[in-house]
Amino acid sequence: MYNVKRSALLSYYALFAMQHRGQEASGISTANGAQITTIKGNGLVTKVFDEAKFNKLQGNSSIGHNRYATAGADSANDSQPVFARYSLGEIAIAHNGNLTNAKSVREELIKKGAIFQSHLDTENLIHLIAHSQKAHLVDRIIDALSFVDGAYCFLFLSRSKMFVVRDRYGLRPLSLGKITNDDGSIGYIVASETCAFDLIGAEYVRDVRAGEMLIFEGAYTPLSVCEPKSIQVYEPQSAPCVFEYVYFARPDSQVYGKNVYTIRKNMGTQLAKEHKLQADMVIPVPDSGVAAAIGYSKESGIDFELGIIRNHYVGRTFIEPTQQSRELKVRLKLNPISSLIAGKDIIVIDDSIVRGTTSRQIVQILRKAGARKVYMLISAPPTINPCFYGVDTPDKKQLICANKSIEEVREYIGADYLGFLSLSALDCAVGGSGFCKACFDGKYIDSYLLSQKS
Repeated sequence: MYNVKRSALLSYYALFAMQHRGQEASGISTANGAQITTIKGNGLVTKVFDEAKFNKLQGNSSIGHNRYATAGADSANDSQPVFARYSLGEIAIAHNGNLTNAKSVREELIKKGAIFQSHLDTENLIHLIAHSQKAHLVDRIIDALSFVDGAYCFLFLSRSKMFVVRDRYGLRPLSLGKITNDDGSIGYIVASETCAFDLIGAEYVRDVRAGEMLIFEGAYTPLSVCEPKSIQVYEPQSAPCVFEYVYFARPDSQVYGKNVYTIRKNMGTQLAKEHKLQADMVIPVPDSGVAAAIGYSKESGIDFELGIIRNHYVGRTFIEPTQQSRELKVRLKLNPISSLIAGKDIIVIDDSIVRGTTSRQIVQILRKAGARKVYMLISAPPTINPCFYGVDTPDKKQLICANKSIEEVREYIGADYLGFLSLSALDCAVGGSGFCKACFDGKYIDSYLLSQKS
């Protein structure tokens, strides 16, 4: 948030709207022109913040973050934003993504005397900025970015300015919105998803371009003119992450310029064209398979039913940090309607199979509820490669489709049929082939990983 009245409170609501992107920790830093205040802690947004903490978070500029661990350990020090004091003053940083060369950069910084307080790859930027010899913060940020590779959307908050930058590949989504304050002045919000805009009444302006930096300044002058300045730091090599459409983003968000719900329906339509099955009904795995199941039902003519009911007071399973907690939460949050599905042939649709545990338990749940046949369809290709850009699949050994054939996976989960969306059909559904699909096709795109591979 920049030049926004009650920025901390609105950041809280925006983070609440994006709670699905991370549940391990939450934090907000505010700036009032003189100093930066940071409050963060483990747990959900509603757990970390209360009225007393908002009273401390004063200022018309703020950055916030929900933690979803792909780098770093499970500790309070590894929550964001990361705050530091250095030669130019104070700075707070929030980061979405994963720096692929973080380890080598960190080791080099330690050799030069840097002392790290966390395991976060994000902290590399603090040290790179502090070590830079450039006179101005904007130049130090650009200098620091020249040392890192991989996926990032960074927010940099100083005492009076805010800098936003997206990597040259545009791997993670980032959108710019506009807020009209009570006095008629204009403020701005930048967020990973537009659902954050909807909750607080912000107007979507555009996506931040791949390789672009936005500079916000002027909020602390009497006649503030805060329209962001744009610098194209890197030539765009646009390859946004397709998994945002498959899994991460909320269906009511606009990501990469398109509505997520519509894209997921398209995936279901393509799935029906590729897997022509006969069944009594199509049911989604809630909530991840709903849009695709509607698309499949409409294209196939098979009735759509909500055969599995979700307990919404239990969080998502894929981003839970341990296998044991994931397995328990599947049983806690999903319950079949036995009277609806007993004796029926069921097509059940989900968005992905990563480890296979959730799909196996869903099939077991439906069998126990009396389903005669269970046909499992996945509205994405098999996940056969680890992601190094911000999705928690770092080890290929954890990916069931990387280690078993489709038939072996079918046997493991206990389904009568298992089908996936093809890569070409996925391209059709999302409206083009210019996406990063490394988790599906193994074609990593950033220079560091390509150099390691060669």
